[in-house]
Amino acid sequence: MMNYSVIDKIILNALEEDMPWCDISTSPILEENSKGSVNLICKNTGIIAGLFVFKRVFELIGEVEVTLSKNEGDKVCTGEVIAKLSGNASSLLSGERTALNFLQRMSGIATLTSKFVTQLEGTNSKLLDTRKTTPGLRILEKYAVSVGGGYNHRFNLSDGIMLKDNHIAAAGGIKKAIDLVRSKGCYGKQIEVEVENLDMVEEAIASKADIIMLDNMDIETMKEAIKIIDSRAITECSGNVNLNTIRDIALTGVDYISVGELTHSAKILDLSMKNFIIE
Repeated sequence: MMNYSVIDKIILNALEEDMPWCDISTSPILEENSKGSVNLICKNTGIIAGLFVFKRVFELIGEVEVTLSKNEGDKVCTGEVIAKLSGNASSLLSGERTALNFLQRMSGIATLTSKFVTQLEGTNSKLLDTRKTTPGLRILEKYAVSVGGGYNHRFNLSDGIMLKDNHIAAAGGIKKAIDLVRSKGCYGKQIEVEVENLDMVEEAIASKADIIMLDNMDIETMKEAIKIIDSRAITECSGNVNLNTIRDIALTGVDYISVGELTHSAKILDLSMKNFIIE
């Protein structure tokens, strides 16, 4: 469930960053009570995500009405009008960049996610995001992944147990790491273990890991690993996953595929506020 108080804090911080005390470009030009209107226009084809954040920016600034012509998750095409905005002209201009930054970023993530999801059609694999997100914007970026058809991996370090290479090294092995976690009162939580070779797969199975992440394995090694696991644990893979490789990876039978690119490298969806009119 979306935490709107957190989102408001994110938006207010962004507005303060962009306008610490006033907009010195707009205030000399417009009268305080000037009214205006403008259109939100799409300049690329993609999936729109974050409309509620875009709208909320102007609600927090005040005196602007946003009328949406598209719904969250809709496909949008070049030249389409996504929304019409009207109200206080100064608010329209001062909130423009912050609102667009959120919407473009979130829509870019949703668009890229949908491309990956399309590659998985006809397979049993599900697409996961990662924690490779922009600091402070994780809740919005992971939400955008879900709009694009992907699934959210753990949100934070308190949300799930994942024993990666450095955890395993610090503990002295997979079994020792899992035993330590289980002995420290983490009852009821699934334990995910990252493995890099087939020996580690065997150790993870013997230690009764709940989820085994196959990290940076080639296709043939991955197939062998999944055969060894034989449904005794949930399988996930990560590393070297892109739009050209994800389908072959999915055809190995892996349950989940996590892709950091969804949030760390998504290109924005180009959007613009155009046709500004003083009424």
